[in-house]
Amino acid sequence: MAVETESATHAVVAEHPPGTAGATEHAATTAAEHSAGLPQFQTEHWAGQIAYLLVLFAVLYVLISKVFAPRMRRVLDERTTTIQEALSSARAVQAEADNQAEAARRALAEARASAQRTAAEASAKAAAETAARKAELDAELGAKQAEAEGRIRAARDAAMQQLAEVATDAAEAMLQKLTGAKASREAVTAAVKSQG
Repeated sequence: MAVETESATHAVVAEHPPGTAGATEHAATTAAEHSAGLPQFQTEHWAGQIAYLLVLFAVLYVLISKVFAPRMRRVLDERTTTIQEALSSARAVQAEADNQAEAARRALAEARASAQRTAAEASAKAAAETAARKAELDAELGAKQAEAEGRIRAARDAAMQQLAEVATDAAEAMLQKLTGAKASREAVTAAVKSQG
């Protein structure tokens, strides 16, 4: 049949060369003969088409239900499992991080308290040592001051004693020079002391 159509087409082309009015007429006639309708819409072809569609749907149904759907289900299940495991792991890591953060906060609070206690103890110890050293130095200074005051008193008393002797000698010499008589040492000493 294809050979006949092909030879007929060659014969028509030979009779009516392309671009002529005859060729255009022949093309319109051939198109009208073949356009009696699409075969899909002609009822004599429907039985074969329906059978073909049923076979095609059956094959597609079997492929989808037995091959593609289980694979998709498996992939979705694996994805769901992976997501659930990742979420569980993330929650566990978050809980561990929270526990470690809380432990770090407690350790920091304990370290601060310990540092404050140590600083307070060191301050108290330094204050006690300072007070003890101050008391010791005050005692040493008090002893040295008392000793110095004693020496000053002794030196003053010695100086006063010497001054009294010098004054007695001078008074005795003046009396003798003025009166020409020698006065008794005890009387001159008593007179100097009473003026003293």
